[in-house]
Amino acid sequence: MDMESTAWHALYRTANAQRDRRPFSAATLRRIASAARPHRVMLVCFLLLSVVTAVLAVVTPVLAGRVVDAIVTGAPAPAVVTLAALIAVIALAEAGLGLLARWLSASIGEGLILHLRGAVFDHVQRMPIAFFTRTRTGALVSRLNNDVIGAQRAFSDTLSGVAGNVVTLTLTLVVMAGISWQVTVLALALLPVFVLPARRMGARLARLQREAADHNAAMSTQMIERFSAPGATLVKLFGRPEEESAEFLTRARRVRDIGVRTAMVQSVFVTALTLVSALALALVYGVGGVAALGGRLEPGAVVALALLLTRLYAPLTALAGARLEVMSALVSFERVFEILDLRPLIVDRPGARPLPEGPVSVEFDQVSFAYPSADKVSLASLEEVAALDTRGGVPVLHEVSFRAEPGQMVALVGSSGAGKSTIAQLVPRLYDTDAGAVRLSGIDVRDLSAASVRATLGMVTQDGHLFHDSIRANLLLARPGAGEEELWEALRRARLEDLVASLPDGLDTVVGERGYRLSGGERQRLTIARLLLARPRVVILDEATAHLDSTSEAAVQEALAEALAGRTAIVIAHRLSTVRAADLILVVEDGRIVERGTHTDLLAAGGRYGQLYRTQFDTGHDDGRGNGDGAGAGRDGTGTGRDAAPDPAGTPGAAAFEPAPAGAAR
Repeated sequence: MDMESTAWHALYRTANAQRDRRPFSAATLRRIASAARPHRVMLVCFLLLSVVTAVLAVVTPVLAGRVVDAIVTGAPAPAVVTLAALIAVIALAEAGLGLLARWLSASIGEGLILHLRGAVFDHVQRMPIAFFTRTRTGALVSRLNNDVIGAQRAFSDTLSGVAGNVVTLTLTLVVMAGISWQVTVLALALLPVFVLPARRMGARLARLQREAADHNAAMSTQMIERFSAPGATLVKLFGRPEEESAEFLTRARRVRDIGVRTAMVQSVFVTALTLVSALALALVYGVGGVAALGGRLEPGAVVALALLLTRLYAPLTALAGARLEVMSALVSFERVFEILDLRPLIVDRPGARPLPEGPVSVEFDQVSFAYPSADKVSLASLEEVAALDTRGGVPVLHEVSFRAEPGQMVALVGSSGAGKSTIAQLVPRLYDTDAGAVRLSGIDVRDLSAASVRATLGMVTQDGHLFHDSIRANLLLARPGAGEEELWEALRRARLEDLVASLPDGLDTVVGERGYRLSGGERQRLTIARLLLARPRVVILDEATAHLDSTSEAAVQEALAEALAGRTAIVIAHRLSTVRAADLILVVEDGRIVERGTHTDLLAAGGRYGQLYRTQFDTGHDDGRGNGDGAGAGRDGTGTGRDAAPDPAGTPGAAAFEPAPAGAAR
């Protein structure tokens, strides 16, 4: 590596190492050693190869000096050829060992990335829903990308670099001192001029890079939010495109200015250090040449010293910033371990068992619940706040009790934020209760395996989510082994068969991000088709027809009536006309069940249900806005808060839902 390359390398590594300097613990080192244990054999071989390569790098300048001496002294040609051949053999060996070391380095580093990414991805999937409602997605993805790669560098670059550089530096100094300790001392006297600017310029460059990274992150966030389909729609409807562009360009100009300053800092630093290295070589040639003319040094020794000098500054500079590089790598490890140390709130108990076959009842027994506080489910660094809120969550449910017998349908109605969606989320164990119990067929869901609960329950929300994938892939989430006929049957029952068949790619049509290539009604019907394909024993519908027009709603209601036949159902209802035939209607207000009964009984009682009913029907408007029911972003925790259109409901085994009264608008 020449002096200019050494200067660039030193500046880059020092700057990056100084970007994040934090203390670390011995426990982190133990965990790193544990992560490296599966690769220990390859790691030892890698370090040995690094040492051997460092030795060969020092031998070559010495042999070059002997070639010069042989030429000057008039040695026989075979002697010169032998030395040249030996240099060639060493070069070939160095190249071969370098390739092998690189393969080992890549295998260790990529293996570590695979292990850490797999561990983090698996762990994040087991985190509660509250974790995802608080965490910035970009910050979480950064842990899987940037920090995992930073941790990998500890093995592939830093560790081997430290080992190789220590050996190279030690051997180089020993050999140079053996040739001429005076020249060696003079060469070392210039080291501070080479190393200290790297540290100072590196710190300055790190500050510029950090500022640029902050601006780039802000621009990325702005682009991600504005370039998504709902974000772009919001900007076009209510935003100010000119101000958005101006804000973006302000940050972009700052990044440009930082880029210019960074380029000048780098160029000045590299030019200065290249000049210093040239002066060091001139010193060696001058002092060594005078000594050679005076007979105190052989000419070949001067050449060897000059070549060895080029091998001296690179490891010296690298080792000067080695501590910072190690610290930077350790910080990356700590950021990865920080994610892995988050305790999932929902875990299988020891001995968790599957739910027995057959019809399933759903029971809430004195259930009270509050959403967990931030410090229990998140990290300040993932939310990009100084400190997490440690206050306990506000109680959302208070001693809720009811029972849905096998095959029955229970409807939940009430004001927005009353806790209806929270009740629905406790059944599939998206959260655990604080008090009381949720039971399936008399078994506490906490005593059931998560796989069994997932296989038993099917849920459709008012904002059914689709992945940026094909229709086929989105359906197969419900049943990975489903055949072609089963997929088309589910689409037929969801009244989507004709639409999908008309698409050029059919089932392989990509639906776009969150399914935005489809209309709202089509997206919702596709999520219902996914439910039909899953064939759950318990169905939960949370405003399942919120985005459907009158025609689509009627078609989907027929499909859902078929899907609900013989199954236990919990339906969050907004338009009361759709739940009049429910076996049990629960009126939820402020996290409590204030009324329960059938439609007829509740109307006769003249309570809250009667008020809701009259609000919708006395004015002839059942338009999905009568009681303002939604997901309840503030208290139900789903974050949607949309007004909804009617929910399907019906008696077990009914062919279709009961139609709305004549005066009700669809």
